[in-house]
Amino acid sequence: MDWSGLIEQAFEGLQHAYAPCSGFRVGAALLGRSGTVYTGCNVESCAYTPTCCAERTALVKAVSEGERAFLALAVVSDEGADGDYTSPCGVCRQMLFEFCGGEMPVILAKSKEDYRVTTLGTLLPMGFGPAKLGKEGPVCE
Repeated sequence: MDWSGLIEQAFEGLQHAYAPCSGFRVGAALLGRSGTVYTGCNVESCAYTPTCCAERTALVKAVSEGERAFLALAVVSDEGADGDYTSPCGVCRQMLFEFCGGEMPVILAKSKEDYRVTTLGTLLPMGFGPAKLGKEGPVCE
């Protein structure tokens, strides 16, 4: 599959990152089942706890606009602490899992040409989602 457009939109989201404390800027682009792409960036607070990651920004933006099912997520950064791909933190993985389930592709990219595709289930094995509560919830197709 060609993920270059989604990766490009994640880099566009990255341009709005606000990371004065860590300097670690992240962008994300979340593809909704509707075909709409929701971008996000990290927004830091000097207290760190209220900081919102790019992935959660994109997810909350999408949910607040009525989207409840997603097909893919691209995550990018212009900073790599170890030169590796940037992946969602544990909190982001959990929130995404509740809407997307384990099969959703997650594209971790350094550029449109240099990326790795994994799944949310690989990033969050044995994830806790609506099914664990005996409920049905949004799940990626």
